[in-house]
Amino acid sequence: MDSKLFDHTLLKADATKEQIIKVCEEARRYGFASVCVNSYYTALVAGQLAGTDVKTCTVVGFPLGQMSTRAKCAETSAAVEDGAQEIDMVINVGALKEHDDEAVLSDIASVKKACGKKALLKVIIETCLLTDEEKVRACELAVKAGADFVKTSTGFSTGGATAQDVELMRKTVGEHVGVKASGGIRDTKTAQEMLTAGASRLGTSATIAIVEG
Repeated sequence: MDSKLFDHTLLKADATKEQIIKVCEEARRYGFASVCVNSYYTALVAGQLAGTDVKTCTVVGFPLGQMSTRAKCAETSAAVEDGAQEIDMVINVGALKEHDDEAVLSDIASVKKACGKKALLKVIIETCLLTDEEKVRACELAVKAGADFVKTSTGFSTGGATAQDVELMRKTVGEHVGVKASGGIRDTKTAQEMLTAGASRLGTSATIAIVEG
């Protein structure tokens, strides 16, 4: 399995500097797409990955998404300044459920603007909390706001990625926007199912086990 399909991820609250450095070493060795971390470690990861083609990925508004847009933008700007080349933001799920599409659109578009030309934007819609209609609407809003990817899950809510959700998201966003599956992907079989369903990136902490089959 192509190692460039994977974001090598460590987002736990008790992640230590030593663990983050180890994840970066693994990512360099295997040539993963990115290392995905909380913003506290952005500068450390960027330094560890300097001179490689492994990107530094930072989560924003994580994991609940109900921070103010100003807070998400400030977090994004700081992460980009620290060396983030990819931003994985969480939408405001409550606003989406209330059909406040303008708020959701503005939230995503503002973070996209804060990314500037230095970072691409992945939008986490947290599929486990949404109906199919809401999943479609979230994806449509993300595309309208200029997102580069839509992403299934934080991995910190009530469920993770499913092949059905990935298929629905791919169908909604078309071929020109990425689909990232994450949450609960722990083996090669599941990873392959996500790719077959239309995922173009996978986020997991079990990356090495999956790649090695």
